[in-house]
Amino acid sequence: MSEAPGSAAPPPAESDPPARAASAAAAVALAPIVPLGIWQLAWPAILTNLLTSLVGFVDTKIVGSLGAPAVAAVTTGSRIYFVLQALLIAVTAGTTALVARAWGGGDRAEAERVTKASLGLCTAIALVVSVPAFALPHALAGVFRLEPGTIDLAAEFIRWLAPFQIAFAVHFALGSALRAAGDTRTPLAIGAFTNVLNIGLVYGLVYGRFGLPALGVKGAAIASGIAFTAGALALVLLWWRGLLVLQVGPPDVWERPRVRRILDIGYPAGLEQLVWQVGFLAFLWIVSLYGTAPYAAYGIGVAILAFSFLVGWGFSIAASTLVGQHLGAGDPEGAVRSGWRALRGALAAQAAFGLAIVLAAEPLARFMIDDPEVVRLTVVFIYILGSVQPLMAIEYAMGGALRGAGDTRFPLFAVACGLLGARVTLAALFAWRGLSVEWIFAALIGDYVVKAILLTYRYRTGRWKTVLAARTVQTPS
Repeated sequence: MSEAPGSAAPPPAESDPPARAASAAAAVALAPIVPLGIWQLAWPAILTNLLTSLVGFVDTKIVGSLGAPAVAAVTTGSRIYFVLQALLIAVTAGTTALVARAWGGGDRAEAERVTKASLGLCTAIALVVSVPAFALPHALAGVFRLEPGTIDLAAEFIRWLAPFQIAFAVHFALGSALRAAGDTRTPLAIGAFTNVLNIGLVYGLVYGRFGLPALGVKGAAIASGIAFTAGALALVLLWWRGLLVLQVGPPDVWERPRVRRILDIGYPAGLEQLVWQVGFLAFLWIVSLYGTAPYAAYGIGVAILAFSFLVGWGFSIAASTLVGQHLGAGDPEGAVRSGWRALRGALAAQAAFGLAIVLAAEPLARFMIDDPEVVRLTVVFIYILGSVQPLMAIEYAMGGALRGAGDTRFPLFAVACGLLGARVTLAALFAWRGLSVEWIFAALIGDYVVKAILLTYRYRTGRWKTVLAARTVQTPS
């Protein structure tokens, strides 16, 4: 997702011929690149996500050598941070819509103002989020009914990652803004640097290689934090020296209407992430009732299948950017076409990746961990989640297109219905009936069916085209 600085004004009125002519000119300028636009934006984002998946895969393999409790601890710690970072998602969702809209309308200065405001908001949020993570790690990890030793490991992971939250915030803010302005290559370069460094540090700090201490699970947290800090510093340096497509820009960024617009568009996305993460916590809590093995299998299965669904996320980024830019240029039909093209790309990519992973499920699971029961359950989980990759592609492409248009409330509704209404409810029902953990894993099928139906319906109605205009108040430049 991306952000754009600028005062994204409402679309020009029908009775304003000069503005209408300018919009038409912008739409014509965009039109020739639309057939390639999805791929031009998606491939760097896909490659970035594949690198991230590779890092998650390698990190899980390294930690997996320490046993199932270590994998469960890292899974728990990561999930806790996803919940705490929901506020960052709220800001960057608003940034993406406004930057893309301003950039498409040719208002670079406003795009830069929104970027700077987003960076300030995200940094402040990161400072607040790091406090409970550092002060109360055992309370956070104790949400799950894991064994005491596993909870201790998870708490250690949470505490050591807390001081690095500002670095994650910088990646969120500047990365989102750049993608919204159409620059997906810079985040790719920074991501490659960060991920390579991450792998080396995780290997060194978990096992005690390269003259580094052997810190186990704690080492995995410290390694990720150092790597992301290095990447964030590189990103800020490029931005500050004017080497990015979005520069530091004008100093007047804190006008109340602008900040209000970022938050007004973004807070449903933040609530969506909060609902999403709370739903995942509830689902994982139910899984944890069955013991450490299924809990670890979930974490390993997600690390393996991330190669598929993070490819789909690349198309979500492309859909958000192009839909927002086309709407900013006064070309709603171009926005519609961009969303459908993103969906076709996501469907093809995720179906292919999902099938390949399902066919290789058992050797991949055995490679990740030497525990027969965890391997068996990981294979079952991969079969189930792999089968719904096309539905996940629909969620990513259609959800990204809606958010790029500023329609952030409907995806919140869809996630609540799918994750809470279907997945968690079915999982709780299956657990209450005493069914095996395989049935708990199967509950996620209902989640993706519901979300795919709702998001496709919303996109087909076309109501999202005017959502941002209806909620926007003109921001002073």
